Amino acid sequence: MFTGLVEETGEVLSFHAQPESWRLKLRGRLVSEDVQIGDSIAVNGCCLSVTETSKHTLVFDVLEETRLVTNLKDVDLGSKVNLERSLRHDGRLGGHFVTGHVDCVGKIKEIRHKGRDVLLRIEVPKLFRKYLVYKGCIAVDGISLTIAEVSRQTISIWLIPHTLEMTNLGDREKGEAVNLEFDLLAKYAEKILMDQDRSK
Repeated sequence: MFTGLVEETGEVLSFHAQPESWRLKLRGRLVSEDVQIGDSIAVNGCCLSVTETSKHTLVFDVLEETRLVTNLKDVDLGSKVNLERSLRHDGRLGGHFVTGHVDCVGKIKEIRHKGRDVLLRIEVPKLFRKYLVYKGCIAVDGISLTIAEVSRQTISIWLIPHTLEMTNLGDREKGEAVNLEFDLLAKYAEKILMDQDRSK
């Protein structure tokens, strides 16, 4: 479980195919400090398990399915990725509940300064638009953000300078893919209501 409060951006050192999976190696100074083999790290919002670690570096085995359904397929040497360690039971819970199980990939339709603020507009696949609500929570590349506006195909989000400084959103451009994870409570509520309808 994560909060969507990104701790740092890491740098991809390598990402290549292995006989049974893909292997992702990256540099992360902060998140590698107290990590153990098997620990969960959110990488651009994808929950991955650490398989190797050394000073300031982490290695993960990535399933082909994970690579194909997320924007990890787009990362390459030098790419910046958002990193967050899993939630500690004795820590503060800012952000919102984020599982690290990416639902889909969205496309950046607009990212630009509007006055002193930055507007991010993302096109969301039709199947998932039912989870979008005004002032609702969404994780974008693992970042806990608040939806400011919902239109027919897109959501709009206002970004604060701290978010742009601490995450890879400051380097993102129109047309790029972002990982999206929708509110877990909304998905459970939908399942319960569907099951109730079927039982009538």
